[in-house]
Amino acid sequence: MENRRDEQRKIIKYNHLVANLVIFHNVVMMTKALRQLLAEGHALSAEALAVLSPYLTAHINRLGLYSLQFDQEPEPIDYDLPLVAIRHPAPLTVASP
Repeated sequence: MENRRDEQRKIIKYNHLVANLVIFHNVVMMTKALRQLLAEGHALSAEALAVLSPYLTAHINRLGLYSLQFDQEPEPIDYDLPLVAIRHPAPLTVASP
């Protein structure tokens, strides 16, 4: 393959598209899992959600074949999750002698 700038740009844009689709898929699945936890009675805190990352790639087969279902519409997602505010105890202060 020659070093054609326009072809290289297409490949870069395609890779960005794939990465964005992976992240979107992970957000959808994580939201469903979080809703399941809420339904089971677990409380979600902003601190716990802050450490989650939608860029998980362990389940992605970079070289595999995937079947695409273009006739399947995704169900609507409600991204608003009720969070519980967790109060942290006041930090201990040490008096200087």
